[in-house]
Amino acid sequence: MNWVDRIGRRIKLRDLHILLAVSKSGTMGKAAAALAVSQPVISKAIADLEYAVGLPLVDRSPSGVEPTAYGRALLKCGIAVFDDLRQGVRELEFLSDPSAGELRIGCTEAGATGFVPTVIDRLSRKYPRVIFRVVTADPATLAGRELPDRSIDLAIGATPGPTVGAEIEIEVLFDERQVVMAGAKSKWVRARKLALADLVHEHWVLPPPDSIAGFHVAEAFRASGVPLPTAQVQSFSMPLAHHLLASGRFLSMQPVEMARLARHLPLRIVDVQFSGIPRSIAIMTLKNRTISPLAKLFIGCAREMAKGLGAPPGRARS
Repeated sequence: MNWVDRIGRRIKLRDLHILLAVSKSGTMGKAAAALAVSQPVISKAIADLEYAVGLPLVDRSPSGVEPTAYGRALLKCGIAVFDDLRQGVRELEFLSDPSAGELRIGCTEAGATGFVPTVIDRLSRKYPRVIFRVVTADPATLAGRELPDRSIDLAIGATPGPTVGAEIEIEVLFDERQVVMAGAKSKWVRARKLALADLVHEHWVLPPPDSIAGFHVAEAFRASGVPLPTAQVQSFSMPLAHHLLASGRFLSMQPVEMARLARHLPLRIVDVQFSGIPRSIAIMTLKNRTISPLAKLFIGCAREMAKGLGAPPGRARS
């Protein structure tokens, strides 16, 4: 089989786009409605693709349509093709008008509270017409799903550790450490030289103990020789934690960078001496993928912002 001839002369981008729509919708009828074409057009496009590659791409049944193993392989290629085309169009838009464009960013809840909005604010002042689309998720989801699926252009968050895929490029920006935080009204804000043992019986808002963030919090208490307190509230939600902290009744462990950058919040760092496991905060991108000019600008701005946070220079890995 002359694959080069088949691909070069017979596979059309429009047909590949239709295959993507069919796979996403699950039926040819829904795909036709989504693309505003007739169902025979959908059927012919799939048939033309199958003829071009000489292999069955979908399994048809009364309940709908499902890609075959060959179809999934072609879909994976198609997603990359259309993503590269979108990136190319964005680069053309940026070259014609550097003040406009769209950037899709993934970050954690903590990043969305401190570092990422600070970078966005600085960049948006110089490029006021740029649209920033921000998706929040845990680092493992950002590196394991959002980036490989090309749903985002880049991600910022704690490095996911050994679970990160080989296709992810990681550039460390800075190392974060945890601090104990309370509301400005809390009695603990005025105290000095506290230990975690002094606070173990207080009301805590902590991440779930079976999460990566929860592990780091537990390690901080273990290293201080005290048991992990029973959190009255377990959640990843930063707005929830901040609302409860503001009441003056609760304590939480938060990244020190968030405390430095989110100074508009009615929160304070409590003077507690303890050690914990530092975590690297990094920019994550997809290897072998064209980075848009806007993404390059954002990364450059993030690097400059990180310098003020004690960023370790030249640390990158994959």
